[in-house]
Amino acid sequence: MADGRADRTATPSGIAVPRPTSRDVARAAGVSQATVSLVLGGKWRGRVSERTADAVRDAARELGYRPNLAARNLRLGRTRTALLVVPALTNEFFARVYTGAASVAAERGFGVVVYPAPDVHERARDPFGSARAALDGVIASSMATEVLGALHSSGLPLVMLDSDPADNTAAAQINVDIADGMRRVAGHLLALGHRRFLHLAASVRSWTFDVRARALAETLAAAPGASVRTVRTDLAVAPARAAAETALGGPDPLPTAIICDSDMIAAGACKAVRRRGLRVPDHVSVTGFDDLTLATALEPELTTVALPAERVGERGMTALIAAIDGGAPPVGDLPVRLVTRGSTAPPPGR
Repeated sequence: MADGRADRTATPSGIAVPRPTSRDVARAAGVSQATVSLVLGGKWRGRVSERTADAVRDAARELGYRPNLAARNLRLGRTRTALLVVPALTNEFFARVYTGAASVAAERGFGVVVYPAPDVHERARDPFGSARAALDGVIASSMATEVLGALHSSGLPLVMLDSDPADNTAAAQINVDIADGMRRVAGHLLALGHRRFLHLAASVRSWTFDVRARALAETLAAAPGASVRTVRTDLAVAPARAAAETALGGPDPLPTAIICDSDMIAAGACKAVRRRGLRVPDHVSVTGFDDLTLATALEPELTTVALPAERVGERGMTALIAAIDGGAPPVGDLPVRLVTRGSTAPPPGR
């Protein structure tokens, strides 16, 4: 039934009882049904006070109210379904992005379908062929490079995560301040006295990793006596360990600090240092990027950049719903934090 009319649901005893309606929510919150509709439809900003919106949400939560999405979607000609395209849900960062997106989607009456993009060595499948009619929009990570062509040609509202701000083909872009994160890492190590660096860079070609490399190079170029050697590796522990072992065993002077594009790469670097008979951070400091659970599972715990993954998902879904409903997307990069732990110390001799 429509939101304002009585519906019924069965209790565990099998007795049908009326389902709470928007009229019940309005009565409990002391507002009109129109106000309830604005708040629960996400269109209240500028029309309803924050206090009133909170009262409506609290009343809906206490009553167990759920809007009749089927009826509303039929009226709007929409499915209220979003597609989230990520490189892999096995990566904790993207699992947390999904958590943030799903929480906002649930509040706004949306469903989220996840499409893990295929490995870069596989041929990408078009996720839109049969599902296009069942979707209202797409949120995609720029790391899902293999399906970006299909995304841009889908005709659906598109929100890009971690993407080049100069790319204006998407309805909105949600970025974290990646450059600031890398500058903080480099500044921390320079302040400790490090001048000889190894950059274990992700071999994935995407905007986010290009930004890290550029910010690191610019920061170190401004530091007298600093030098950096870059070695590329896949985003996994085993290849990162192999790449770091090769770099540490070469003819070049041993770096005093290894700066890694991700915590997974940093875990591999730590293993490589130990295999060389050295200690972290006594002989070589190591830093990561992401602040995954892995960062505190390592010993010593990893100095890394904490990225607000859930907030990325929340903002991405908020921006997509704004694009669908004709609203303004959120603006501004999300801030990052440098988390200093035991894997960094002054270089030997300091």
